[in-house]
Amino acid sequence: MSKFKLPFLRKATTLNDYELSKENIPEHIAIIMDGNGRWAKKRGLPRFAGHREGMDTVKKIVKVANKYDVKILTLYAFSTENWKRPKKEIDYLMKLPMEFLHTYLPELIEENVRLETIGEFEALPPHTKQAVQDAIEKTSRNDGLILNIALNYGSRYEMTQAIQAICKDVESKKYTIDEIDESALNQHLYTHHLKDPDLLIRTSGELRLSNFLLWQAAYSELWFTEELWPDFNEDLFVEAIRDYQQRKRRFGGI
Repeated sequence: MSKFKLPFLRKATTLNDYELSKENIPEHIAIIMDGNGRWAKKRGLPRFAGHREGMDTVKKIVKVANKYDVKILTLYAFSTENWKRPKKEIDYLMKLPMEFLHTYLPELIEENVRLETIGEFEALPPHTKQAVQDAIEKTSRNDGLILNIALNYGSRYEMTQAIQAICKDVESKKYTIDEIDESALNQHLYTHHLKDPDLLIRTSGELRLSNFLLWQAAYSELWFTEELWPDFNEDLFVEAIRDYQQRKRRFGGI
């Protein structure tokens, strides 16, 4: 990082510094969970150790989001570009959902959390799909926090698929070209049934969206922290919400 510090790129202090308005909690928070590998490297550990520690952070943040009455928590777990990583790392990442859900599913059910996913699900390994499908089924009746995991997700791919689907709809005369609008595109996205993110958080100090929810985040408030994902905690989560509550969302107006 350069010496210049952006005002929204900082560390939290303590929870006692915050007074959150319960009436202005972001309904949908999306997080780019970045920095697992760097966390491990700083400690002389293999990258796998960072991913495992990051999984524990997921457990903590799900509980924190539930505590503050967030309705939807979308986590960027594996992107369409992550297939470029070494095979051993990919194989390990594909096992993480199994480990996470095997140990944490009872708590998800107890806490009334419903699991959903976005992304090209069918391209995942069978053992990954089986674990996720089982958890989706077992939490399907829960009506609390939606834990939305982006697995094999890429926003450009999502939008390309949506456009292709719309073209087929035009061919079948479901739409005319003049009838295609934002709503028509929204209906063909993975997130068609979800509210757009109010707040998008990225850890590790990187200042980019990395092909994550490009359409949906058009008017999301962005919040960045230098903390690596395994070190992300309740203090930082609350600080992000506090910062969100201090902003005025105009959606292009005045």
